[in-house]
Amino acid sequence: MASIQYSPRLVRQLLQLPPSIRRSCFSTAATPSKPDIYDLVCVGGGPAGLSLLSSLRSHASTRDLKVAIIDSQDLTTSRVANDPSAYSNRCSSLTPASLDFLRNNGAWRHVDARRVQGYHGMEVWDGVSGAKISFDPLEAKGGLLETIAELVPGSRFQESVRKGDVAEDPAVMATMCENQNVTSGLLQRIKEVGGVEMLDKTKVESIEFGPEPEGETGLDLSQWPIITLPSSRRLAARLLVGADGANSPVRNFADIKSDGWDYNQHGIVATLHLDHSFAENNLRTAYQRFLPTGPIALLPLPGNKASLVWSMSTPLATKLKSLPPSDFATMVNAAFKLQQVDLSYLLTHAGSNLDIADELSWRLPNTSTAATGLPPSFPNIAAVQEGSIASFPLRMRHAATYTRDRVALIGDAAHTIHPLAGQGLNLGLADANSLAKQIVYGVEHGMDIGSTWCLDGYNADRWAANNAVMGVCDKLNKLYRTDSAPVVFARSLGLNLVNSLSPLKGALMGAAGGK
Repeated sequence: MASIQYSPRLVRQLLQLPPSIRRSCFSTAATPSKPDIYDLVCVGGGPAGLSLLSSLRSHASTRDLKVAIIDSQDLTTSRVANDPSAYSNRCSSLTPASLDFLRNNGAWRHVDARRVQGYHGMEVWDGVSGAKISFDPLEAKGGLLETIAELVPGSRFQESVRKGDVAEDPAVMATMCENQNVTSGLLQRIKEVGGVEMLDKTKVESIEFGPEPEGETGLDLSQWPIITLPSSRRLAARLLVGADGANSPVRNFADIKSDGWDYNQHGIVATLHLDHSFAENNLRTAYQRFLPTGPIALLPLPGNKASLVWSMSTPLATKLKSLPPSDFATMVNAAFKLQQVDLSYLLTHAGSNLDIADELSWRLPNTSTAATGLPPSFPNIAAVQEGSIASFPLRMRHAATYTRDRVALIGDAAHTIHPLAGQGLNLGLADANSLAKQIVYGVEHGMDIGSTWCLDGYNADRWAANNAVMGVCDKLNKLYRTDSAPVVFARSLGLNLVNSLSPLKGALMGAAGGK
């Protein structure tokens, strides 16, 4: 701490005061201000942190907790683009479980529904062999009995099930929504319920444990996290929640180790224009092709828009981002439609004097869709939204635990996952939902919400579940990044087998949807 300099005149005046007053003056000048006491302080104003607070403020048992949120960004509600024809390149595929959570905490009704698009089916295929699996809404109702019945030769079980389901509305597999639209809805909900101190445009200066109590009657904050802000304001948190991203200062303060690895890949994202528009009541489909360079996915947005996520090596991502927008759109078409040998040639020579559009125009008519596995319904990519092409590094990280005494981690502070299954935001929302329920339980049963006694249930609920999802995504990424003939044969055989068992696909859809 820097020493305090006093003028000679001030010193003389202080010396003339009675001893008790002199001690009080010096003690006040040298002692930092007492921290403000909060039940919960959340660092990080993304969807995970905001949904946690929205959920707590929406529940009768926890709405009176004193809570605050800290974020370095401007937490305003004006985050959705004013141009209805322009979409952010950062979109998420929200599962039914995530939508239920957002509806239950009151945030979903504040989301701009005009910019949201559900999809009802998904086509996934192998970029080397053409083996594929198709998901449709009716298959989401499958179970063990149906799977066994499907294996019986000559079984008409699935046919009878479909006849009974024809009159029902098709289920939505997932819902595409811009991340900023979700954030805007959550901010509006928090504003609606009130009671959250919004410390936006504020950076955390430090986090440390509080001082020892002064005397026997003083408040003991020695095991409480004390957050210091730039204004020298200090907040003491009964529970400190880290929703502050992959490089979490809260996780570092709690000394929680985070293991994992980099994939040496980047995920390219962009907003695409399709060659035709879709009406609001049209059934939409998502598409994903697994290439040796990395998976590529086309996810529907309203009208003639779609969201692209394409994983590849860092040098290749740099090359493709430097292409003119028209050539980039052509490369996306090629990545979905050409055989691997043709696509490899275009990727190798992209950025040179090669006319990519001309190459695609003569290669495509000579490409068999049966060999590539291209679904008949796949649309043509017409253009790329200006300024929407970007990329981010891909890595996997998982915290050794999500909780310490008076600390809990949610979202990217707890885990970072490969985007091939689109589960990143969904896992973060599931964390927030689980932690909110645990806090409600703690309050209703008289627990200290920052104690490990209260928080252990959250860690038990989410750590293993997230670890399983992360493991599956990691293994799928490695499995499909090879073009070794035996591996391709084995994975294609498995994919075709699963595709033939509709109830089994239904079980997979249910698991992916968080149900």
